[in-house]
Amino acid sequence: MNRPGSPESLDWIARWQKVARRIRVPLGFLTAALYLFELWRRAPIPAAIAWSLALVVPGIWLRGYAAGYVKKNRELTQTGPYAYTRNPLYLGSMLIAAGFALALRSWLVALVLTVGFAVIYIPVIASEERFLRATFPEFEEYSRRVPRLIPRLTPGLTPGPTPGPNPKGKGANGAAFSLSLYVRHREYNAAIGAALLYISLLLLRPALDALFGGVR
Repeated sequence: MNRPGSPESLDWIARWQKVARRIRVPLGFLTAALYLFELWRRAPIPAAIAWSLALVVPGIWLRGYAAGYVKKNRELTQTGPYAYTRNPLYLGSMLIAAGFALALRSWLVALVLTVGFAVIYIPVIASEERFLRATFPEFEEYSRRVPRLIPRLTPGLTPGPTPGPNPKGKGANGAAFSLSLYVRHREYNAAIGAALLYISLLLLRPALDALFGGVR
């Protein structure tokens, strides 16, 4: 097995990144086509849409919460949701994608999304960790405390004196959420995109019925 950071593992990451770049756009078109096909094949039911909110809303919240803490390329973020998982943004995206697969009640869409996330996110996470490990000496210790994706139940606090009570509005490790960072990262686009997808679930099917009614 190749050691993390060895030339063999770096070549593996680089090769997989090239594949991911080539298939990312076609995979997006395939997912969109499957979304339309599944929406045409059967109408969404209100119960499935309602249950999907249990995944989509936390996913949007997690992405927004993480965006208010991360300072890309400037410091190693270990606060807020980053005290529970090293990749809260990607975890939020996965929750959102799973929610919409549930809303469509489509195993096919879920399978394509799973493969897509694996092919694209695995090399991206590996590449980002390589950069963080080379840039921030404290990353190695941080990665031992905080899991890569599945969050821990309690925050993996940075070593040091036991902190006092957290002031209101402070996250794990005592850092505050920054609305300006949230806006700078344009994370509100995730909420807008999710809203548009829900609108399509409610309105696109009647439009497809009007165009292709009786063809099913």
